Order: sequence, then structure tokens, then C-alpha cells
Amino acid sequence: MLTSLFLCGALGVLVIPARSELISVCLEEDNDLRVDCRIEPKPNKINSYEFSWSSGTKESLINTNVSGSAAEAQFRDKSEVVELEPHGYKMTLKGFTEMLPHNTTYMCKISGQVESVLVEKEKLEPCSAVSLFLKSSWSWIVPLLICLYRANC
Repeated sequence: MLTSLFLCGALGVLVIPARSELISVCLEEDNDLRVDCRIEPKPNKINSYEFSWSSGTKESLINTNVSGSAAEAQFRDKSEVVELEPHGYKMTLKGFTEMLPHNTTYMCKISGQVESVLVEKEKLEPCSAVSLFLKSSWSWIVPLLICLYRANC
């Protein structure tokens, strides 16, 4: 029992400082670029989104639903955005994997809140249920709760 408590405590220490990633970038099986933005919208605000990337000093708008803004022409028919449950948006960009800059900052903005992540082209990971599951600190709460439950029984 003491060993179980020690292991649960160690796991808890590892989980507490972690937070779920609000933005993640990966490559889908068909080599499309996928950007998940899990920003929780603010209450009583219209859900607006913008997806962009920047390399060096140039920022390029890929997709948006903001009135008065428009994606750059090269992305208009290549990107698609769908809503995620319980909140957030997923943007998929087709046909740009080979043309990605070496170091790219991916940005998403939902209802005025901005998140960004710097990704090196060579370190883009494939999208998979397991990798996306492990990126979320919430995924570690269930094993921690099971561990604590077993230690108390």
C-alpha cells in the first residue's frame, strides 16, 4: 500500500504542473497539416476564429470566420475548419506539407484569445488518437484516480 501511495504521489506531481495543450500541430495520414485549437470561448461572445502561421517576420492568414478578414488566396480552397467538442476548432490544410518553412509558428485566435506554438518541420508528428490523447494532461487524471482508488481500497 505504501508503494502504491508513493507511485500515485509521484504521478500526481508530474501531472499537476502540466496543462493540456491549447494548440497542437500534426500531420494526418494523407499528409494534410492539422492544427487543433482548444481555446475555451468566453461567455456572451460570438465565436470567431483565425488560423495563421508565421515564418520570420511574415504572418499569413490561413482561415478565418472574422467579418472583414480574408485568408490569403493561396489558402482559400486548401483549408477547412470544423468545430471540436466540447470547444475549439480544427483546421486542416491540404497540399502544403512539402512547402512548409523549416521553423514555423502556428497561431490560432478564438474570440480574441491567442495561442501559438513553434514547430520545426522535421519534428512534425503524425496525428493519432494516442499521441493526441497523451498531449492532454486530462488523459492522465483517469489513471491517477484509478491509482488513488486502488490505494484506498
